[in-house]
Amino acid sequence: MTVSHQTARELIAVLGGPVIAAPESLGGKGARLDELIREGLPVPPAFCLTTALFDRYLREIGLDTQALADDPETIRERVRTAEMPAEISAAILEAYAALGKPRVAVRSSAGREDSATQSFAGQHDTMLDISGDTALLDAVTTCWASLWSDRATAYRAADDTGSIAVVVQRMVQADAAGVLFTRDPISGRTDRFVVDACWGLGEGLVSGLVNADSFTVDPSVTRVVEQHIRYKVTKTVSVAPGVVELVKVPAELRGVACLSAEQLSGLAALAVLVREYYGAEQDIEWAVQDGALYLLQSRPITVESAQPVRNSPYRDPQPYAVQHGTLWSRLDIGEIFTGVMTPLGISFAEYYQYNVHRDCVKATGVRDTGDIAVQMGYFHGYVYLNVSYTSYLLSQSVGTKDEARITARFAGEDVDLDEYRNPFGSYRTGLPTAKATAFWGWATVAELLNMRKRADRMVTARVREFDRARGLDLTSLGRRALHDEMQRRLKFFHDMHVGYMPYFVNAFTFYGVLEMMCETWLGAAGERLQNRLKTDMSNLRTVASAREIWELAQIVRTRPRVLRIITSGSAADVAQRLRADLVGRVFWKTYLEPFLRENGSRAQQEMELSHPRWIDDLSYVVTMIRRYADESFDFDDAIESARDPRDAATSDAVRRLAPLKRGALRTAIALYERCSSLREIARMSMITSVWLVREVVYEVGARLVDAGVLRSLDEIAFLDFTDIQRYLAGEDDPREIFPRTSIDASRRTAQNCARLPAPPLSFIGEWDLSRVVHPVPGGTRLEGLGTSPGTAIGRARVVQDLAWQADEIQAGEILVARYTDSAWTPLFAIAGAIVTDIGSMLSHSAIVSREFGLPSVVNTEYATRMIKTGDLIMVDGDRGVVEVVEE
Repeated sequence: MTVSHQTARELIAVLGGPVIAAPESLGGKGARLDELIREGLPVPPAFCLTTALFDRYLREIGLDTQALADDPETIRERVRTAEMPAEISAAILEAYAALGKPRVAVRSSAGREDSATQSFAGQHDTMLDISGDTALLDAVTTCWASLWSDRATAYRAADDTGSIAVVVQRMVQADAAGVLFTRDPISGRTDRFVVDACWGLGEGLVSGLVNADSFTVDPSVTRVVEQHIRYKVTKTVSVAPGVVELVKVPAELRGVACLSAEQLSGLAALAVLVREYYGAEQDIEWAVQDGALYLLQSRPITVESAQPVRNSPYRDPQPYAVQHGTLWSRLDIGEIFTGVMTPLGISFAEYYQYNVHRDCVKATGVRDTGDIAVQMGYFHGYVYLNVSYTSYLLSQSVGTKDEARITARFAGEDVDLDEYRNPFGSYRTGLPTAKATAFWGWATVAELLNMRKRADRMVTARVREFDRARGLDLTSLGRRALHDEMQRRLKFFHDMHVGYMPYFVNAFTFYGVLEMMCETWLGAAGERLQNRLKTDMSNLRTVASAREIWELAQIVRTRPRVLRIITSGSAADVAQRLRADLVGRVFWKTYLEPFLRENGSRAQQEMELSHPRWIDDLSYVVTMIRRYADESFDFDDAIESARDPRDAATSDAVRRLAPLKRGALRTAIALYERCSSLREIARMSMITSVWLVREVVYEVGARLVDAGVLRSLDEIAFLDFTDIQRYLAGEDDPREIFPRTSIDASRRTAQNCARLPAPPLSFIGEWDLSRVVHPVPGGTRLEGLGTSPGTAIGRARVVQDLAWQADEIQAGEILVARYTDSAWTPLFAIAGAIVTDIGSMLSHSAIVSREFGLPSVVNTEYATRMIKTGDLIMVDGDRGVVEVVEE
């Protein structure tokens, strides 16, 4: 530690000021900001507490070289809590006064931060929107102490502490913010700049908490050549000095670009200057306040050369005919893989593929389960089913012999099946087919005889494992014991998925049989008649969950104190406030705990382990209780289908059938009802098994945060499930299992997947996302799949984020979403119709819409991109058409 004879005032540098400080004394971030200011670029004014001032602080509070060999936690606490010497505090406050005492961002600037070979970004603390002398001094010591934070200690060499500077910069209360890359992260092109932009502060984008627009700019002419404007529900803002929170974006700005063409052109021009100054590709953080552009930070792009862009869901090369002839689809794969997934979600899907899926396939009566490696594919964050190979395998059995029906079920409107030929050919005839048929017949009979009992066993097992998990303190388990617990839960995960799959496939099959009977026996009059035939699905578990929330709301209305707690303040802290109140605790124990026991493992896209369940975050349930307590409607009235004038004609058409055909039709209806109902019962056991695995994953994550390997629990999304298993199975150093370079690379992968346009719902062969942008068709008419009959006209409500927007939809509005799953069911009691981008005849939105008597059109592909909240739209569930009547 070098002893300086300068005064404390002299050890504080005004960035861009008349006195030029040695770059190494400013740290990586401070030095680069000083350089940018001196180049005349628009950087908010700032001063820097140099490393020499930090060294003096350590010396004056008694931390000499020998003391610095102590335990990092002890040093951190000493640095954080020691009384700051008067000369140092006075010098800092004098510099703050010279800046005008604005609200400031206080950022750590370590010695090797943002170098050309390595970035320490995020390892040390940053304090945003600090105001006042006391808060500033506290933020400075927090940044200094972060040199010994667990994450910084884990990131650097054990004997290489170095030093740290602190930048105090006027806070930009950003209207919009983001990052600009002078090299395309996907293609590696340097003649294209990529800009990601969000409303509010850029911290929301960096952490992955908010949606962002993406622009591609040609720097030679500073012109936008491509843009993807996303629906942005939330933004990160400073709500008070030192308090940064996630809040809603005003409805009128959600579908609006964060940057104008002029602002993008100006930003690109600034980026050209920065790149030319440093002679290297740059990663630039920027912000806009009141129309003015500011550069907040610039660092060299430390990523190695860009990886080749994959054009196929296949991980390994395949024969040409297979590579270019496979039909891939994500239209209806259990509604748990539907959306874009994090690296953790993708790796968990791969675990399912290689450890569970084979037995699931066998449970449906398929004797030859084939090559498990090609049955699922992964493409830019999305999970795809290999429909070609799946239909090939299913064709070995009589019940699923017709490959064309299976192929058509999973093919979107943009797939031309006229020229399609399965590259895997047809399943072998002769003895293999005979054996497969016998196996299928035996399995089908056994399934029909056993399916009710198995569903009951699955319910019993679910409740047992749920109660056991709620009574187990995972934090008390050692690493080996936690490994054993994970193995138990993965075994349960396997068994519940295998138990569920026959219900899913049989409901699919019997619906197909019903559809075929209507078309064949009734001709033109039978088209989609199966959606009008009277079926009783009101006992579906997913519908029951919505009813139970409504019943909770009615109970809440009779308890003024509980009603006051639930309807006041933030929905996020209602659970805590209920348990802190005497009357609230009684309500919690008597009503909410039983509800969560039955429904608490529900979530959006359940196979995505990073998504919290209702039992982890009660906000959505609280929001729906508020809606149901406020709405003057009866749930039984909401679910009672309005009588369709064509019901009589439907009944007459069925009555005209010959007795044998009429009996066969009614048998098919009964089997469809039974399988669908049991599917929903078994599904709760399946998704509970995912929650059980998630609990252990998050316990591992908490330990990795404590060890400094992860900066926060949010980074669990960037881990690989295989690495988590490796951590649990041994005693290896977690810093070796989860190196920071891998976590950062995984984060970049996730951000790139979010930036790219979503790949098609289904396609044949390959799809080049780096060159092809999925077009939005012109006009105001969308065609999809009519899955629930009837016509409705109403104002659209586009819901992209269920948790944040559940309180926005008004009674009678038409719900427009990318897709729905069981977590969305409570909104169906309020909506006037349902429109989705993704879906099928047996998707959640289709089945539940029919129970609520709501017209429904799914698989429109573009609804959430073409329709805006407030548009007056018409939904025709018979023809599968959605039209914008009035924008």
